[in-house]
Amino acid sequence: MECRAAVIVVVAGVSGSGKSTVGAMLADRMHWEFADGDSLHPAANVAKMHAGVPLTDEDRRPWLSAIEDWMDQRISAGESAVVACSALHRAYRGALLDGRPEARLVFLTLSPAVAAARLAARHGHFFPAQLLDSQFRDLEPPDQTERVLVIDADQAPDQLITNIIGWL
Repeated sequence: MECRAAVIVVVAGVSGSGKSTVGAMLADRMHWEFADGDSLHPAANVAKMHAGVPLTDEDRRPWLSAIEDWMDQRISAGESAVVACSALHRAYRGALLDGRPEARLVFLTLSPAVAAARLAARHGHFFPAQLLDSQFRDLEPPDQTERVLVIDADQAPDQLITNIIGWL
C-alpha cells in the first residue's frame, strides 16, 4: 500500500477570480476537503466588507492565522485539502507557504473588467463590487521568486482544474 504525503492547495486571487469555484471543484475532483477562506473571516471583517470598507493588514491577521491553523490541522492529520484565500500580498502568500512544504499555491489572474463582470453577476455574497478596485490596488502579483503557479482565470473552470492537476 502506497503512503502519500498530504498536499494543501491554496487557490488565490482577487474577488471574482473564481478561487472558491475552482477550489471546490478541485477538492471534489481529488476527493479532498475544501474550505472557503471567506468562511474563516471574523464577524467584524465580514461586517466591515459588507459596509464597503476595505480590510487593513491588521484586520487580516486573525483571518490569515485561522487559515494557517486550518492548513496545519490537515497537514498534522496527513489529509490533503484545498483552501480558497485571496492572498493578495507576497507576505500573506509567504505566511501560508513558508514552513509548509506540503503547501502549493495557485494564483488565478484576470483583468479588472472580467472580475467586475463576474461580481456583478454574483448574488448573496458579503463582498460588494465597489471593493474590487481596492483589491487590484493592493494586489502584489506573484513573481518568479515565489513558489506559485500563476494561471489565467479567464478560461473554463474544468480547464483550470486540468491545468492545476497537471501541475500538482
